[in-house]
Amino acid sequence: MLTLGFIVGYAVCKTAQKLFETYFPQDEGEDFTPKLAGPTKPKDDSPRGTSASEVIHKNTGCGEHLTGGNEVGDRTNPEPPGPSGHEEAISITTGSAASLTQVDEAATPEPAGPTGCEDNTESCSAASEAPPMTAEHLTHEGAPEEDAIPEPAGPTGQEGDSIQHLTQGKGAGEEDIPECLLSQLMSCDSVFELKDAEKVYAECGQQRPLPWDECIPPQQMQKCIKIGEGTFGEIFSTTNVSGELVALKIIPIESSKNVNGEDQRTFGEILHEIVISRELSNLKEKQQNQTHGFVGLKDLHCVQGCYPPALLRAWDTFAQQKNSLNERPDIFEKDQLFIILEFEFGGITLDNCSGTVTSLGVAKSILHQVTAALTVAEQELHFEHRDLHLGNVLVKTTKQKKGCFFLNGEAHSFETRGVLVSIIDYTLSRLEINDLTVFCDISEDEELFTEQGDYQFEIYRLMRQENGNNWSNYHPHTNVLWLHYLCSKLLSMKYRGSGGRGAKNMREELTRFYDNVLQYSSATEALQNCPMFQ
Repeated sequence: MLTLGFIVGYAVCKTAQKLFETYFPQDEGEDFTPKLAGPTKPKDDSPRGTSASEVIHKNTGCGEHLTGGNEVGDRTNPEPPGPSGHEEAISITTGSAASLTQVDEAATPEPAGPTGCEDNTESCSAASEAPPMTAEHLTHEGAPEEDAIPEPAGPTGQEGDSIQHLTQGKGAGEEDIPECLLSQLMSCDSVFELKDAEKVYAECGQQRPLPWDECIPPQQMQKCIKIGEGTFGEIFSTTNVSGELVALKIIPIESSKNVNGEDQRTFGEILHEIVISRELSNLKEKQQNQTHGFVGLKDLHCVQGCYPPALLRAWDTFAQQKNSLNERPDIFEKDQLFIILEFEFGGITLDNCSGTVTSLGVAKSILHQVTAALTVAEQELHFEHRDLHLGNVLVKTTKQKKGCFFLNGEAHSFETRGVLVSIIDYTLSRLEINDLTVFCDISEDEELFTEQGDYQFEIYRLMRQENGNNWSNYHPHTNVLWLHYLCSKLLSMKYRGSGGRGAKNMREELTRFYDNVLQYSSATEALQNCPMFQ
């Protein structure tokens, strides 16, 4: 692809040279070959630096950001071929398309063709011909490969900075390049834009939204049982095509219709959750830092249409049994879009687990498992959950006596006490993938920081106090704040047989953890130094 880029760029620049010689005849023996000085800068209003790995932000409103300059994650999708010598930096925020911006490194130009042309030519072709790309492609080097080599005869494909080199140095009385030709030459931007919708479709393996029954077969749909809800949407359990029990998180997006008193999420907002869900799910496969403490993402769909009758019946059953706080989803019309995230079934939320957390020993195991999962994610991804209330911790029963995790290549174990824990919901989370930072900017969400009535709301204010309301930076002590919150809730629960000597000793151990955990700077430090985990 690198060779193709130089061939195409060289052809375009030679064409531009001929145009120059046509309009500015040169004296015999005099060399007026245009000197294309250095790589062309993208046409973008974002601030630029001289480093190829600089962070470029394109502000679009809400505040979910992906910023940085390398590939997303360790997935095995083939890398799009492209000319080397470039890094890309992206920022994804709510409400608008994000750009895939090439930032050229300073390098000695190849003698085969002048620098400054190749990237623009390829970006121009890619803008109209490139197929959808997955999230890991968004930060990979080079532009997508074109289906065919562009014809070299035309002058289009050069960007405005190159035009300056073609027109500079004219003397009085020299002819201007015709306006129509200038507009043609300047018509191609070196910024290849990929809209948020296209990124989400690519993550789903789709080119457009699909009907419900193409993503959830009717037989699977009939087995759906509603098991939870949030202002974002609904959660159903069912069996997938492989016969595995899974949880479907169904989220309406992109419509102006309010749902449960809130604006619907945008493609940009949902992309943030998809990227983090994939990375945390992939921790199951890592060698150095491995954990099963985050719920696994199994599949992803984008559908369009009215809510299916089978799901409405499941919704009604849940509402009769548990008094749903959400609006009945028959409000959606046939043009409504939904994202369906298919997760492995992780159990029930900690705030609905009466009968599962049967003793203080189980409570200690839950706290140990959560701390271990956060520690692995801190080490591998510089992860902060930032919203680890009881509704975002799942527990399910198991016959395993012990569980394990890997930290920096070393195996560790914990007693399950009959339960396994999975952490969910990364709406507010933050992590890093190489040089890419993914976070949700809640700096202007005053309502979140003014709510009263539970220790959960105080944690949001403590997080803001620690990070100075800058949500892009890494502050792992926020994970410790949530461990303190979880411990307080576990201590307040009622357990069977809590009056014996063993239960009394366990309560004292949990109380010491609650009293001392805030001194640790991260979940990692708490796991390694807290006596309860040794």
